[in-house]
Amino acid sequence: MDSLDQKTPSYMVYCVIVACLQSFANGYVIGSPNVPGEATHNCPTGNAHIFNKSFPDCLPMSPSLWGFAVSSFCVGGLVGSMVGGPMQVKLGRKKSIILNTVGFIVGGALISVSVNTAMFIVGRLLSGVSCGLGSLVVPTYIGEVSTVRSRGMMGTCNQFGIVIGILLASVIGLPLATVPLWRVNYAIAAVPGIAQFFLMSTCVDSPRWLVSKNRIDEARHALQRLRGNANIDREFYEIVEGQVGTAAATSMLKNPDSERTGDLKEKSKDAAELSGDEDDEDGHRAEDAMVAPDVSARESMSIKEIFTDSVMQRIAMTVICLHMIQQLIGINAVMYYSATIFASMFDARMSQYMAIVTTIVNFLMTIVSLFAMDRMGRRPLLMIAEVGACIFSVLLIIGYRFNIGALLVVSVFGYVASFAIGVGPIPWLITSEIAPVYASSAIGAIATTMNWTMNFVIGQIFPIIFAKIKGYSFAIFATVAAFAFVFTYFCLPETKNRSIENIVRGYEKFRK
Repeated sequence: MDSLDQKTPSYMVYCVIVACLQSFANGYVIGSPNVPGEATHNCPTGNAHIFNKSFPDCLPMSPSLWGFAVSSFCVGGLVGSMVGGPMQVKLGRKKSIILNTVGFIVGGALISVSVNTAMFIVGRLLSGVSCGLGSLVVPTYIGEVSTVRSRGMMGTCNQFGIVIGILLASVIGLPLATVPLWRVNYAIAAVPGIAQFFLMSTCVDSPRWLVSKNRIDEARHALQRLRGNANIDREFYEIVEGQVGTAAATSMLKNPDSERTGDLKEKSKDAAELSGDEDDEDGHRAEDAMVAPDVSARESMSIKEIFTDSVMQRIAMTVICLHMIQQLIGINAVMYYSATIFASMFDARMSQYMAIVTTIVNFLMTIVSLFAMDRMGRRPLLMIAEVGACIFSVLLIIGYRFNIGALLVVSVFGYVASFAIGVGPIPWLITSEIAPVYASSAIGAIATTMNWTMNFVIGQIFPIIFAKIKGYSFAIFATVAAFAFVFTYFCLPETKNRSIENIVRGYEKFRK
């Protein structure tokens, strides 16, 4: 079988699952303060040492300080996303993921033994750094090791890992929402970090990154391991060609048997036809690499170079807008408001259960997304999600205006389902799908930094807006969702069953 026709070779799936341990840890860090929050900062015995002589029962904090302590991981995420680009270029995807586990391990351990608020905040910051770095490196790694026909499903595994982490944090948090067990709750975030530290060493690095470092033999070996017994000639030629051009790729892959080189070129043409590439008016491929003067892989682009290259600028703006939309569409605000809804309709214990139901809805719809991504394509799924987010935001306003509690609850669940099926996973997937290796780190770093920035801004500003205009604030998110639909329709190319190199060539047709 040709590797371009493969779907889910077992070793590739194993590498993706190991990489997604970071996503699970990310989700757990996000969800860990939700249920045990009261036991953490507002227990009856305060900072007394009744249950343990070495540690205070809890860490007393005002609501505002607690809010900052919890959201401080977003600051860490911002830092991690900014350093992630240069790190994954220099060290590679695999080593960056391994190094990234340190923040989860040290951060989780520090929070679990905190004796004051400062230790708790520093632990959240360190965990956040790993969340930010991982949110850049893991989707990149998954996109670069996955087969063309399974990249949607594999890419959604990143969001699926986050959702599982949030869900388990809520479930595990229930029995641990007591003194002193809340400490165990935060320490659990270190477990997937420890597991990934050892398991990641059994995975190969990204073949595309290895090619970018001119480690051609290693790249071929890595790709062959990922694809099992499948024939990788066409796929490997296209990977090399995408970075150094056709002439240079032929030279790099040339072997004593000249017939084989010709065969590789023919296979490259077949791959282009399979992925939908077209000839230009003169009857040949539109790529400047045909006259490549050497066989060196193209060096990684800086952020400045990204915005001075018309093709990369278009790709970067597409990715950045998707990441901004993901946060500005209001998922964190809806989750925040859901607590208010549930508290107004149920007692404290039932509100906790309803919060868990919300995470279950998120979990189930992410599973739907997992299987729909490679069937429906990215654009249709994302547009359905954006329409859903718009409709349910409007229903939230109606439910608030006329005080219809049941409508409010249904709207929260509907909104979360809409987000989970498309708006949540697709921006991370698209980041790794449309940016070539030599630009992916810079573009990914910009987009991820913007994502974490918007995450923090929404977390800080929404409570102020909500206090002023209450439920009408969701008109903002309905408007963002409507704009997102228009943007997706006109600006986002379909990436289903297309190689990264082919998608980039599609953008090159618009070169100024």
